[in-house]
Amino acid sequence: MTQTGTIHGVGLGPGDPDLMSVRAHRLITNATHVAFFRKAGRKGQARQIVEDILPETVMEFPMEYPVTTEIPLSDPRYNEVLSQFYEQVTQHLMDLAQSGKDVVVLCEGDPFFYGSFMHLYARLRDVVPVKVVPAITGMSGAWTATETPITWGDDVLTVLMGTLPEATLSDYIKRTDALVIMKIGSNFAKVIEALKSGGRFDDAWIVQYATMSKQTVTKLSEMTDDVTPYFSIIVVHGQGRRP
Repeated sequence: MTQTGTIHGVGLGPGDPDLMSVRAHRLITNATHVAFFRKAGRKGQARQIVEDILPETVMEFPMEYPVTTEIPLSDPRYNEVLSQFYEQVTQHLMDLAQSGKDVVVLCEGDPFFYGSFMHLYARLRDVVPVKVVPAITGMSGAWTATETPITWGDDVLTVLMGTLPEATLSDYIKRTDALVIMKIGSNFAKVIEALKSGGRFDDAWIVQYATMSKQTVTKLSEMTDDVTPYFSIIVVHGQGRRP
């Protein structure tokens, strides 16, 4: 009787391969099957991070998103299309595991922090063995790039998604000590207005491609680019209690 394989959700960290955990490195260099998310026609950031350490004989399963920004988040079709996609790729991973194959699912950042792997995990965990390898988050890489601590003493840190309504963003911004804003992209103008109305615009930094070769760290008020890349995070440092 074939022993069921294990699905490993492996966090790769913020982008620099040197920041990968020893466990993640071991699983990847010994993998026979790897899966990773990507946009259609792209190599995929997670796949690119492990370019130099994947075994030559590894079997790859690229999971291509059917939509990214083509359908608004508020449109019911968005969840419908993505739900079907997750069901399909989950079934493929399930079939591999049930045939005795171990599969490493490559995850940017930490698998349990706003990552796509969570949607697979919820569907797989009660059917086949699933193990998760945590990792350094993208936001940790971003605030470290600013060379300034993100929180002091009793500071409260709030993590916001740029996809939220402007009024909601502004409300949280006013009430927190330290701040991280992710998923900026096409929401950049809205996030800027929320930071201004929340009184934190002048304190904000934007980090692009944190820990990667293209990393830039800029005071948000001094940024001149009209468009931010996908890998952009805004940071506002806390100024709390210290000795």
